[in-house]
Amino acid sequence: MGNEALESRFMEARPLLRRLLAARLGSFEEAEDALQDLWLRVVALENADIAQAVPFFCRMATNLATDRRIAAARRGARDGAWEEVQPQSEEYADPERIATARNELARAQMLIAAMPDRMREAFTLFRFEEQPQRVIAERMGITVSAVEKLLRRAYHYLQENREAQGADHGRRCRHDDEGSGGA
Repeated sequence: MGNEALESRFMEARPLLRRLLAARLGSFEEAEDALQDLWLRVVALENADIAQAVPFFCRMATNLATDRRIAAARRGARDGAWEEVQPQSEEYADPERIATARNELARAQMLIAAMPDRMREAFTLFRFEEQPQRVIAERMGITVSAVEKLLRRAYHYLQENREAQGADHGRRCRHDDEGSGGA
C-alpha cells in the first residue's frame, strides 16, 4: 500500500481512532493531541506495506495511549515528589522565627560551653563531628561504656538546663564529677 493510500485509510479511520484514544486517555482533548502524533507517525511511514491498515492504526493508537499514560504517571510522580520536598509557607523563616532560632542557638551554645570538659569533648565529637563512640573512646583514652555515660549525662544536662531556662529558673545542674579523671 502506497503512502497516499495509507494516509487516505488513516483519514477514513480517524473518527474510530479518536474514540479509541479518548477512551484510553480519558478526554477528547488528549485524544486530539495523540491523534496528531499518530498522524505524524503514519506520514513518516514511507512505502510501508501494510495489508490491514485499520487494525495497524488501532494498534499504533493503543501503544501511543499506553506510552502517554506511562509518561503522565511518571510526570505526576516526579511533580508530586518535587512538591513534597518544597517548603510550606509556615516553614519559611520570618523575622520572629529567625530571632527565636538565633536565641535558641545561643542558649544551646552557652549550655554546651558550660559543660564539664570531658563531657563537652565527647558530646562535640559525637554530635558535631559525627565520630563513632569507639573512635571517641580511643581518642579520649576511655572505654566505649564511659563515652556512652558521658553522652547520656550530656543529654541529661542539656535537657535539664534547657527546661530550667525555658521556665526562667536560675537553677543549673552541675556535673562536676565529669571534669575529673574517668567517667
